[in-house]
Amino acid sequence: MTAARAEGQPTRPPLPARLAAHPSVQAVLARRAEAGEADGPPPVIDAAWLRELCLAAGADDAAAVSLDHPDLTGEREPAQSALPGTRTLIAMAVRMNRDNCRSPARSVANQEFHQADEQANHAARSVTRALQDAGYRALNPSVGFPQEMDRFPRERIWVVAHKTVAVAAGLGVMGLHRNVIHPKFGSFVLLVTVLVDAEVSEYGQALDYNPCIDCKLCVAACPVGAIAKDGAFDALACTTHNYREFMSGFTDWAQTVADSEDAADYRSRVSDSESASMWQSLSSPPGYKSGYCLAVCPAGEDVLGPYLDDRKSFMDTVLRPLQDKKETLYVLPGSHAQEYARRRFPHKPVKEVTGGWQPPARRSTSTDRETRTS
Repeated sequence: MTAARAEGQPTRPPLPARLAAHPSVQAVLARRAEAGEADGPPPVIDAAWLRELCLAAGADDAAAVSLDHPDLTGEREPAQSALPGTRTLIAMAVRMNRDNCRSPARSVANQEFHQADEQANHAARSVTRALQDAGYRALNPSVGFPQEMDRFPRERIWVVAHKTVAVAAGLGVMGLHRNVIHPKFGSFVLLVTVLVDAEVSEYGQALDYNPCIDCKLCVAACPVGAIAKDGAFDALACTTHNYREFMSGFTDWAQTVADSEDAADYRSRVSDSESASMWQSLSSPPGYKSGYCLAVCPAGEDVLGPYLDDRKSFMDTVLRPLQDKKETLYVLPGSHAQEYARRRFPHKPVKEVTGGWQPPARRSTSTDRETRTS
């Protein structure tokens, strides 16, 4: 690795005699002396070496950004908490196969999401291992789940905001659909971040244009109206439906089980297909219900061609199958999502759910207990 070595680094204080005599200590000191690394690894990591390391590990693009970047103010405390001494964040993007993500068969799309998720985690782990072996402290938070659920719902449950870091590093721009659009690969990427306690010789620069072409197909594809044409985003509508079998949706299902009087009552509330789908998400990686906003996005140099060639064909083969799919849409009672889903997609059954959020406090009485146990 090529790197700059700072001059005048402070020398380490002498070791106590007993510690200095230990065989492991002597082996470490001898190895350092032989390699000429008495003062530790170079303080500045060569950017070209780092990029090649990321690509060789399985990333399709990578760039570094300083933790001091003005757009990362909200990431400084979490990053320092995760890895004290963090100075640089390394953003990596892993491509997904487009037609898999576009499939109305959710098993196909979810398999693609999960495979890319694993590849991204493996790539980040490999980069972390290489940086560690080079003498740096490094850490790779997970791409997605699992997260810090002990903080839920009081605080944010993610260690690093991968999208925020990727945009600051120049790997893309946040689109109308709240996914990062890579200039080449478009929306079909998963992102991961590595923290390291050193500077890098060259940092990525934010894009000077937005890859989004303002086609509004993500607006047309969302079955619960979470994305508005003016850029507004209904995060609760998105979470309630798309993440039905994650986190709060699971809590809602568990509450339904608890509230059911018997098997017949449960089956009157939850269909066989819903029970099977929840079981599948519990036994395998959980499945997303939608993700259509990403699927229909034509942005990105590698993605844009078919849309430019024949927009009608693109909509007929990519957008329409997702719009026409008969599927249950999960909405909060009285929400805009409920009204939108019923009006815009009358062929899709709409089901009211609580979303799994904490229900109002209810004092249990002796009569309640007797009723539940009788």
